[in-house]
Amino acid sequence: MDLSVVQGFTKSLAMTVLSEIGDKTFFAAAILAMRYPRRLVLTGCLGALIVMTILSAVVGWAAPNLIPRKWTHHVTTVLFLVFGLWSIWDAFKEGEAEDLAEVEKELNAGMKGHGGESKENNKDADDLKKQRRPFLTQFFSPILLKAFSITFFGEWGDKSQLATIGLAADENPLGVVLGGILGQALCTTAAVLGGKSLATQISEKIVALSGGVLFIIFGIQSFLSTVES
Repeated sequence: MDLSVVQGFTKSLAMTVLSEIGDKTFFAAAILAMRYPRRLVLTGCLGALIVMTILSAVVGWAAPNLIPRKWTHHVTTVLFLVFGLWSIWDAFKEGEAEDLAEVEKELNAGMKGHGGESKENNKDADDLKKQRRPFLTQFFSPILLKAFSITFFGEWGDKSQLATIGLAADENPLGVVLGGILGQALCTTAAVLGGKSLATQISEKIVALSGGVLFIIFGIQSFLSTVES
């Protein structure tokens, strides 16, 4: 296997695991798995993260073809250093399990919004409900779509997405995609299987510190490396 693919894979895997563990989407997957079938939650959450990883890598791969590679390299270096300092700042600023409580509150609010609907056991009423469903829910489970949408929009513009774009601009995009998908699969599976009990045992401060140090290491390595023309 090409060395550049291996390097992109290992960087992406390490970055993804340390970015996603203790992230809001991680907590969302853990809470959703307690309320709905795990298979549907895992499929929806992981599907959204895979799509986001591929989209981010494509953007990162296209950037050097639109902007001089020298500039994309410098931007990536700055991003890694900024994200590293940002993660370390978050580690000391935020309290333990703060994100977990926030995510749980948001999901509970969403559940209450639909809590007033009466339950109907009549078959004709159920058929009428199916006919009135949005187009996508005719073919996919509403639970799967809910898990997908919560994860996708929760990840959009997140630090890990921007970091994936920067990494794909500086490393082999294939390796970045493979490492990112594996990392997302490991984290999401752990969140779904472990549930809230696992989420509450994770030290957000330690994870944020580890991620911050890793970002800074990537930034220093990128700063010291030569730019391929």
